[in-house]
Amino acid sequence: MRLSYLLCLISLNALSAASVAQKITLNKKNASLKETLNDIRHQSGYNIFYDVDLINHAKQISINVKNVSLEEALNKCFLEQPFSYKIDKQTILVTPKVTMAPIQQVSITGVIRDEDNQPLFGATVKLKNSQIFTASTKDGKYKIVVPDQNAILVFSMIGFDTQELPIAGKTTINVTLKPKKTDLNEVVVIGYGTVKRTDLTGSVAEVNMKDFNKASVKSYDEALAGRVAGVSVSGNDGQPGGVNNIVIRGYGSITQDNSPLYVVDGFPLEDGMNNSINPTDIESISVLKDASSTAIYGARGANGVIIITTKKGKAGMPVLGFDAYYGVQNVVKKMDLLSPYEFVKYQLELNPTIAPQTYLTQGKTLDSYKDVKGINLQDLIYQTAPVQNYSISLRGGNDKTRYAISGNIFDQRGLVINSGFKRYQGRMNLDQTISKKLKASVNVNYSNSKSYGVSPSEPTSNVSYSNNLFYAVWGYRPVTGRDNDDVLLDNLIDPSLEGNLFADYRVNPVISAKNEVLNAITDNLIANGVLVYSITPDLSLRISGGVTRNARKTESFFNSMTSRGSIYNTFGVNGSIYTAVSNSWLNENTLNYKKSFKGGHNLTALGGYTMQALQSGRYGFSATSVPNEALGLDGLDQSALLSAVSLSSRWGLASFLGRVNYDYKSKYLLTASIRADGSSKFAPGHRWGTFPSASIAWNMNKEELFAKMNFISEAKLRISYGLTGNNRIADFGYLSQITLGVLPGYSYNNGATSTGSQLNSMGNPDLKWETTAQTNIGYDLGLFKNRVMLTADVYRKTTKDLLLMANLPFTMGIGSAFKNVGKVQNEGLEFTLTTVNVSTKDFNWKTSFNIGFNRNKVLELTENQEEILSPVLFDFSYNSLFAYTAQKGQPVAQMRGYLWDGVYQYSDFDQPTPGNYVLKSTVTTNGTARANVKPGDIKYKDLNGDLVVNASDITTIGKGVPLHTGGFVNDFTYKNFDLNIFFQWSYGNDLLNANRLVFEGNGKNTISLNQFANWADRWQPDNPSNNLFRTGGQGPFAYSSRIIEDGSYLRLKTVTLGYKIGDASAKKLAIKSLRVFASAQNLLTWTNYSGPDPEVSIRNSALTLGFDYSAYPRPRMLTFGLNLVL
Repeated sequence: MRLSYLLCLISLNALSAASVAQKITLNKKNASLKETLNDIRHQSGYNIFYDVDLINHAKQISINVKNVSLEEALNKCFLEQPFSYKIDKQTILVTPKVTMAPIQQVSITGVIRDEDNQPLFGATVKLKNSQIFTASTKDGKYKIVVPDQNAILVFSMIGFDTQELPIAGKTTINVTLKPKKTDLNEVVVIGYGTVKRTDLTGSVAEVNMKDFNKASVKSYDEALAGRVAGVSVSGNDGQPGGVNNIVIRGYGSITQDNSPLYVVDGFPLEDGMNNSINPTDIESISVLKDASSTAIYGARGANGVIIITTKKGKAGMPVLGFDAYYGVQNVVKKMDLLSPYEFVKYQLELNPTIAPQTYLTQGKTLDSYKDVKGINLQDLIYQTAPVQNYSISLRGGNDKTRYAISGNIFDQRGLVINSGFKRYQGRMNLDQTISKKLKASVNVNYSNSKSYGVSPSEPTSNVSYSNNLFYAVWGYRPVTGRDNDDVLLDNLIDPSLEGNLFADYRVNPVISAKNEVLNAITDNLIANGVLVYSITPDLSLRISGGVTRNARKTESFFNSMTSRGSIYNTFGVNGSIYTAVSNSWLNENTLNYKKSFKGGHNLTALGGYTMQALQSGRYGFSATSVPNEALGLDGLDQSALLSAVSLSSRWGLASFLGRVNYDYKSKYLLTASIRADGSSKFAPGHRWGTFPSASIAWNMNKEELFAKMNFISEAKLRISYGLTGNNRIADFGYLSQITLGVLPGYSYNNGATSTGSQLNSMGNPDLKWETTAQTNIGYDLGLFKNRVMLTADVYRKTTKDLLLMANLPFTMGIGSAFKNVGKVQNEGLEFTLTTVNVSTKDFNWKTSFNIGFNRNKVLELTENQEEILSPVLFDFSYNSLFAYTAQKGQPVAQMRGYLWDGVYQYSDFDQPTPGNYVLKSTVTTNGTARANVKPGDIKYKDLNGDLVVNASDITTIGKGVPLHTGGFVNDFTYKNFDLNIFFQWSYGNDLLNANRLVFEGNGKNTISLNQFANWADRWQPDNPSNNLFRTGGQGPFAYSSRIIEDGSYLRLKTVTLGYKIGDASAKKLAIKSLRVFASAQNLLTWTNYSGPDPEVSIRNSALTLGFDYSAYPRPRMLTFGLNLVL
C-alpha cells in the first residue's frame, strides 16, 4: 500500500503556552476526518502527519464547537475513531489505535539521512504489512516499537526511493535514502517562481548539479559548457580570470551583445558576475530558452535567461562543510619551431647579404648548426602552475530561522609566468519566519578578485602583430650565431640588432613579462532582500529590493625592462590607473495567487511592477615618459605628460508584468504572460515595449490510452510562442555625442586660440526596441519508470528591428550610427537523452547526452546593403582587409578572403632566357604585378576569369558558427567509489589561424624571426612543394583559405574519480561524511586544428568568431581534493 504524508508548514513559531491554548471553532456535519483536520491545521498553524490511505477510511464527523482548546477539538474528532493522536511541539501525529499483542515488543531506533549525510525530517518508518508506523524528527532520528524482531521495516519519503530492510534482531538501524532517479514532481526554478517539472509548458533546462560540481573550476560558466543542449559556451582563450561567452540558441544580434540575462537569487543582471559566485554555493541553474519562459523578463529576455539559485539553510543541527582541492596545470601543446639548422638556412635565404655576417662567422658553416640545441623560449615563458581552492560553509536553523554562510579562497597561477587570478568571496543567505503570515529573506554576496599578468593577445592592438606576447616567444631566434646564446637570455634587446632597432623591434619576452605590472582588481557586491506576506492562504504579496556595486580598478606600469617601456619605445616608461564603478538598485513587487478548484482545475496567477536603475562612471589617467621608474605606479604623477579621463552614465527600466498558469488535473496546461518595459535608453515616444507569450502542454501519459502502456512513464507535448526584447545599446544611443575642448584649436583673426568640438557619434531619435519572436515545439518522453528520458525541441527565432551599428554615407562625417534595421533568423533542433543503464545495490551507471543544432541566417540589413564587413584589429597591414562578413541569406561571422590555389610552379612560366621566368599570359596573377610573380609564390583562384586576383575575387572562405555542439556524460558508482567522465564537442566551425600569417611564411619578411617547424618544407627549387610558398613569396597582404582550418573538436573535458568513506569510518572520525577525489580537466582533445587549442576566439563577437592569434593556452589540470561534512 502506498504511504504518503501531508506536512503543512504554515507557521514556524516556537510553541508557547498561549499557542497550546489556541482556540478552535468547528461546525461540521457528516464531514470527512481529513477535511476537519485540514481546518484545524489552518486555525492552529500546527503540522499534521497522517497516513492518507488509512485516514480516507475514517468515520465521518459531525461536530459543533466554538473557541475550544486544540486538545478538546481533537478529542471530539477522534471520538469513536480507530485512531489516536499525539502532540509533539508543533506537530500532531495521527496513528492507528494498536491493540497490544500478547508477545514481546521490540524497540528499534536509528537515524535517517540523505546521500549528503543530512538528517531527513518527516521520513516515514513503517512495519511492513501493518498499521504500525512513525516519522523521523528534525535531526533524522526515529523510534518504532514492533511485535516481531524478524519483520521488515519500510523507510520512505516523498522525493526519495523507498527502502525495505529486515530487522534481523537488530535494535539500531540507520538508513540513507537516495533521491528518486526521476521525480515528476521535481520543482524547477523559472522566472518569478517555481513549477513542477511535469507542469512545465516552456523549454527550460535544468543543469545536473551533481555532474556540475565534479568539475574543479573557478566559476559556473566554465562548467556549463556542453551540459545543456542549445547553449554555446566559448572563451576567448585560457587567460586566468577570463570570462566565457554564453549564447543561447544562436546569435540574434549582429553588432550588439548576445549574452543572456542572468538572474541570481531573483536579481536580474546583464553581467553574470561569473567570477564573483563560488560554484559550490550554487543549488540550481535553470536555462530558460523559449519565449514562453523568457517573456516574463520582456526587455532583456531575447537572448535567453539563466537563473542561478544559491544554497539555503535547512532546519536542523548546524552542518559545517569544507571543500578543497589543490592541483597543477601544464601547457597541453607547445608549437614546433624551426631547429637552429633550419632557422639559419632560412635566414640565409631571406637575407643573403647580412645573414652570413651574423651566422657564418668564426669559421662556422651551415652544418655547424645541425647538432646545436638552441633556445626555445616556450620552455621559459610557460610554467607548471599551481591552483588551489578552499570553501567553507555553515548551514542550519530551526523552524523560524534558517541560515547559510560560506566563504571561498581561490588562487590560480597562470601558465605564463607572472600571470594568474585570485579571489576572496563570501556569501550569507538568511530566511526568517516573522509570523504565520510574514516571511523574510536576505541574500548577500561579496567578492574581491584580482587578475594579473601579461595578456598575450592584446584586445585593442591595431598597430602591429609584434606587440603580442607569442610573437616574441615563437619568433625569438634560437641561436645568436656570433655570440654566446646566453646573451639572448640576459638582455632585453637582441644585441645583434643594435643600430637597427626600429627596423626590427625585438625584445626578450621573458624579461619583459617578469617586469610588467598589469592588474585588474574587482570588488563586487550584490545584496537582495525579500518580504513575503500571506494575505490569504491563496494570495501572497512579495516585495523585494536589492543593490549591486561593481568597482573595477585597472593598473598598468611598464618600466625600462619591458617591451612597452624600454628606451626604444616612443612613450618611454609609462603606466595608467583607471577605475570603473557601477551601482544599481532593484525593486520588485508581485502578487501571487494559487488556487485549486473542484474537479481538478488549478490556477496560478502573478502580477507585478518592477523598477531598476544603474549609474556608472569611469575615471583615471595615463602617464608617459615617467622620470622615476623605481617608484612604479606611485611615480606616475611625476610625469608631465598626463592624459585624464572622467565620464559617467546611467539608465533606468520600469516594468509591468503578469502571468497565468492553468492546468486541468495536470493533464492539459496553459501558460500566458505579458510584460511591458520602459527603458531610458530610447527616446521619449519609443521607450515602452510590450512582450506577450503563450504556451500549452498536454501530458499524454495521463490519458486512458497511455495508462495501459506501462512502459511509458511520461509523454508530454509542448507548444509555445512569444515576443521578447533587447535594449543592449549605449545608455544614450538615441542622442548625438560631442567631445568639447579638442586640441590644438584654431586662432581666428590671429587672436587667442580657441579649442573646438568634435562629433563622436550620431544619435537616432527614432531608435526603439529590438524584438525577437520565437516559436517552440517540444516533446518530453519517459520510458520504463523514467529510466530512459528524452527531451526534444524544435524552434524558430526571428529577431527584427535589429539594434544595428549601421553604416552612414561618407558625407555625414560619422561612419556609423545605431538604427533599427535588419532581421536575423535562428532555427534549430535540440535533443537531451538521459538513461539509467544499470541500477543495482552496489553498481550504478547513468548516461546523459545532449546535442544542439542551430542554423543562423541574416534576412535583412540596412537599406541597399547586402553585407556588413568587419576587420580584425591585430595589425595595421590587415586592418583594412575585412576578415569577416555578415551577408544577406548567410550566417553571421563568415570569413572572407581569397581561395588559395597552391603555389606557382615552373610550369606556370615561360623561360625566354635561362633563369628568367615570365608568368604565362593564361595564368592569373596573385595580386602582385605580373612581372614580379616568381616560381614558388603563393597562388590564388581567379573567380571572375580576368586573370588578375583583386578585390573582385574575394569570397567566403570559412564560417565561425558551428553546425552543432554538445556533451556526453557517463556517471558510475560502485559501492563507495564514483567515476564521472565528461566529453564536450563542437563541430562544423572554422578557425582563422592568423598565427600562420606570421609564422608560416613571415608575411613582412622580418629578419631573425623564427617560424613554425613545417616552414622547413617550403617551396625551394629542389623541393617544389605546393603547400608552402618560397621564402619571400607571400604576395600582397591578404586573408586566404590557406589559413582557414577546421575548428571541430572532441574534448575529454573532465574525469573525476572519488571515494566516500563508509558510515562506520565516519562515525569513528566524528564526522558526518568525507569524500576524497582526483580530477583531470582538458585531458585529451581530438582535432585537426594545427594551432595550440581549437577552443579559441580572441575577438569573440557575433561578427568575428574563431579568430586565433597569440592566444593564451588552456591548461591541462590535475587536482586532488576532498568534501568534508562535520
